[in-house]
Amino acid sequence: MDQLKLIKLMNELASQGKPFAVATVVKTEGSTLGKPGFKVIIDSDGNVVEGTLGGACPESAIVDAALEAIKTKKPRTLKVFLEDVGSAVTQAIKSANLNEVHVETNCGGRMEIFIEPYTPPDRLVIISDGGHNEVATSLTKLAKMVGFEVHVIDATGMVEGADEIHKTEDISKFEFKESDYVVLVTMGRIDIDALTVLSKKRLAFLGLMASKKRIDDEFEKLRQKGVDGSFLSSIHAPVGADIGAQTPNEIALSILAEVVAVKHGKHLPHKG
Repeated sequence: MDQLKLIKLMNELASQGKPFAVATVVKTEGSTLGKPGFKVIIDSDGNVVEGTLGGACPESAIVDAALEAIKTKKPRTLKVFLEDVGSAVTQAIKSANLNEVHVETNCGGRMEIFIEPYTPPDRLVIISDGGHNEVATSLTKLAKMVGFEVHVIDATGMVEGADEIHKTEDISKFEFKESDYVVLVTMGRIDIDALTVLSKKRLAFLGLMASKKRIDDEFEKLRQKGVDGSFLSSIHAPVGADIGAQTPNEIALSILAEVVAVKHGKHLPHKG
């Protein structure tokens, strides 16, 4: 197995922001073609793109587990039993352990395979409407500290510290992903246009920093434009956990707290 080729491919996939998993044989018992140290790279489409575990049987058996690891971003260890057809079917029916797989082959051995997912960092997209924005700058810095890849859409480019600054007011020019966490921290000037564009996107999170009155006014204008009510109800507005935030730094912290809570499936008291 060409280890350097595997490492090079892993670096290429990571640099392109593509999720993948590496499955490595860590232990074997009995007769197995794969040996400790054998590994494969599995992409997010379930393709074994490089490497070997000792044959097609064990490799095909771990694809679903690898995809689950990529989805959950959690590593797992899989026990693969290489058995004759009768035993494999019988044990598969009996076993309720999701970390055990029974494969139809005559090898007769057992393999333990460690599956480690590699996924790009979560993206936080901050939409500002130009000029000096203390909340946006503070939110950028805090989000970077906890591991987000931060993109800022701002026509003036005055928000500091982001991974990428997109100097435009035309939100439709930005390529949003379904996994994006998006927060509008504007003074309201571009909200209607931005939210109209975002109403046609699927996002992991969408938050709007605004007063309750501004939110009511903007949502009514959006309804008049035909924006669906279910979209409006999905917006975290006013965005931010209820921590009594007053200063720009505290407001940024409250916003990030709500984003992180949603990311981990938790609920925090909302300041709205």
